[in-house]
Amino acid sequence: MDVATSELNIAPSEIADASVEIDIGIDGMTCASCVNRVERALKRVPGVTSVEVNLATERARIKTQHGPNNLETIISAVHDAGYETRALAETDSTNAIADEDSRVAAKSRGELVHLVAAFIFSAPLAIGMVTHLFGVRGMIPGWGQFALASVVQFWLGGRFYIAGWKAVKVFSGNMDLLVALGTSAAWGLSVFELLATPRGQEPALYFESSALLITFILLGKWLESKAKRQTTSAIKTLIHLRPDTARVRKAGVELEIPLGQVRVGDIVVTRPGERIAIDGRIIEGSGRVDESMLTGESLPVEKGVGDKVTGGSINSDGLLVVETTAIGAETTLAKIVRMVENAQASKAPIQRLVDKISAIFVPVVLGIALLTLFSWWAATGNVTEAVLNAVSVLVIACPCSLGLATPTAIMAGTGIAARHGILIRDAEALERAHAINVVAFDKTGTLTEGRPTVTGIVPSTGISANEVLRLAASLQTGSEHPLALAVRARAEADSVLPQAVNGFRALGGRGVSAELNGRQLLLGTPRLMKEHQLPCDLLTDRAAAFEASGFTVSWLAETTPTLQILGLLAFGDIVKPTAQAAVARLNKNGVRTVMLTGDNQGAAQAIAKSLGISEFVSELLPGDKAAAIARLRSENKVVAIVGDGINDAPGLAAADIGIAMGTGTDVAMATAGVTLMRGDPALVADAIEISKQIYHKIRQGLGWAFVYNLAGIPLAAFGFLNPVFAGAAMALSSVSVVANALLMRRWRPHTS
Repeated sequence: MDVATSELNIAPSEIADASVEIDIGIDGMTCASCVNRVERALKRVPGVTSVEVNLATERARIKTQHGPNNLETIISAVHDAGYETRALAETDSTNAIADEDSRVAAKSRGELVHLVAAFIFSAPLAIGMVTHLFGVRGMIPGWGQFALASVVQFWLGGRFYIAGWKAVKVFSGNMDLLVALGTSAAWGLSVFELLATPRGQEPALYFESSALLITFILLGKWLESKAKRQTTSAIKTLIHLRPDTARVRKAGVELEIPLGQVRVGDIVVTRPGERIAIDGRIIEGSGRVDESMLTGESLPVEKGVGDKVTGGSINSDGLLVVETTAIGAETTLAKIVRMVENAQASKAPIQRLVDKISAIFVPVVLGIALLTLFSWWAATGNVTEAVLNAVSVLVIACPCSLGLATPTAIMAGTGIAARHGILIRDAEALERAHAINVVAFDKTGTLTEGRPTVTGIVPSTGISANEVLRLAASLQTGSEHPLALAVRARAEADSVLPQAVNGFRALGGRGVSAELNGRQLLLGTPRLMKEHQLPCDLLTDRAAAFEASGFTVSWLAETTPTLQILGLLAFGDIVKPTAQAAVARLNKNGVRTVMLTGDNQGAAQAIAKSLGISEFVSELLPGDKAAAIARLRSENKVVAIVGDGINDAPGLAAADIGIAMGTGTDVAMATAGVTLMRGDPALVADAIEISKQIYHKIRQGLGWAFVYNLAGIPLAAFGFLNPVFAGAAMALSSVSVVANALLMRRWRPHTS
């Protein structure tokens, strides 16, 4: 089925943009050579800047500069290369995913029908071959063999001729061409022997070789298809977490409506035991929510009024009334699915080696097959033996497993990682993550809970503690920083009312400033005080005592009408329960741990010591974190940084691999290569472990594929491999590569 331009998931506004990324399905690819051919065809399209074609997912990702007819040209290029295109299901469309599942299932049923038919027609030939080995004459007459083998060759094996011819037309080769040539040679040799052998003599026929070759290849393709479908099971499971309907309260009446009709701001009611349909904020009720399928958190989480809930999680008990904050593609579930799909569709850098090899693989194999044919013919004078050995070379060398090794490992691994709350953005991030040997942690919200409280207020002479709190709360009315929330919470608890301020400014990584009743006020770090030449001598001892105990200190001062320190506030933040064990596990695995923080020296030292982190850098501005990462990378280290805030984004971008806490900001998650869906630092080691597992499976698959071909081709060329066994081995190679990748589905994180 060809896809029309209008069916592609591209908005009209995007078509007018300078660049856009599109995904299309590709039907008809069978091996690494097919992938290479489609990529070459698409790269020749004017305006296309990059192409990634994935054999396992049967899709192409294309980045293009838009021309008036560029989309039509892309589709035509795929068609001209001998393949068909199809529209892909949208991430936020459950019905579309169901339609895609139905299409794949129907295709699998069709392959099964062909496979069963091939077995039925090949069985008499196989039985005759087996009985002959035991000296029993059980083979049916020659013309009966011809009839059975011809059905298998040209009906059930017709797909190989069609796809092989398409490759020949564009001066290329693929698996289908090798199979078509090999089986045709065996079938043609048998027909020649049948016609040329004098009446009354027994002809040497090889119809069973061609028929069984095709049958074994069809069996391998069917098993391979079933296995590949299992690699996408994680995405399907995530997509089906979302219910089809939602119970919306309007004018006091509850109505059950299709999920697609829910809008932001709608009030959705979720009863105990039901899945939450949308992302939102609880406005009424409380209860435990099971988020395990989204975050990997095994225990239900207590939720109450004001807490956020995520579509797809289960309301374990209690009645929850939720105000909708996100729908469709903007929901957390849709973003998770999109990130997993992106990772599975992308191509790992190691695959480039495979692409280079596959580009010349089929022509080289054809050359070896011809050399085998003429060498045996010249050496023995036996054309039959020469043809059979050449057929074995053609069949054993099919490069299916080369094309499947990398994508199936990525699909299986990223899928199971997502099930446990670890989202890997793309294959490049995956390939970098497995080699991490330095992990730099942000402190607040990463190693600590990120919910600090005001633990101490020290006023200067002539001012009360309540006045310091009032001024600080007034300054922080315009900020959502964790320290600002802590100040406002303390003010509310102490019944201290803040006042409106003018000219509020957030001073990145240093603090805030504003004007209140003609006074220019500052609240922030010692660095901010030094910038304004404010004397901190009077309260230095108190500040040092707080810092030595692990507390964060903010200084309150005014610059007009006088230049003076008004007081300080000390903040305490609880270290996450799993942080110490997470650091210890990384250290045990040979990963160097570093803490980067904007906090003061004393507080940073106290936290680092309690967690077993021997190396830390304090009083950093956001830009300083990027510089600190650059210094670590200059030591020839592969550096990851773990953070959760806007101020961590520069560091996340500067590191070899950024790891964002999913409990943090969207900016951090958008910049990171890996996102941890729950704020557990122990998941960092799990993310490194699963990336190593995936990379190990990629190397295993590619190693198996290369060794298989390097060993199989010489065996076939020297006559040690019968064509039938070559076909069975070729099918087994592809199935074993996919099955080996699927073993990763048994992986469980250390933290579960």
